[in-house]
Amino acid sequence: MAREKPAAVLRDARPSDLDGLLVLEAMFPGDRLAPRQFRRHLASPTARLRVAEREGALAGYALLFLRRGSGVARLYSIAVDPAQRGAGLGALLLADAERQARDARRGELRLEVRSDNEAAIALYRRAGYREQGRIPDYYEDGCDALRFGKALDGSRP
Repeated sequence: MAREKPAAVLRDARPSDLDGLLVLEAMFPGDRLAPRQFRRHLASPTARLRVAEREGALAGYALLFLRRGSGVARLYSIAVDPAQRGAGLGALLLADAERQARDARRGELRLEVRSDNEAAIALYRRAGYREQGRIPDYYEDGCDALRFGKALDGSRP
């Protein structure tokens, strides 16, 4: 009988998580966040950097921006360790980002995703996100981005 993996714990990222965040970031090609950027986001009152921890190790993170004076939150980045895929961590981090945005009184969450990232696009669609457009040549390798949005109050974005 296969043993189930223990549930992930979601929490605010801490400066001591920087090394683990950089390890996660290095697992993905291109457009990586630098140590300086992570440090700035950790200290920013308008950013929510949350991590999923499993068995004492970082298994994923989500970075949410909450611009002052705006009713829209932006999911800037979400990453899950490839070895942890299929365990629902992406959905867990996404739901947590939505909760963070609602708690900050934002009525909509928007994000961009690589147009070739089928798994992430499927995750967003399952969670009720609607495609709002395409941004040509968005990523450093020339890949287009798809913009998605979701109203957090139940109305259409």
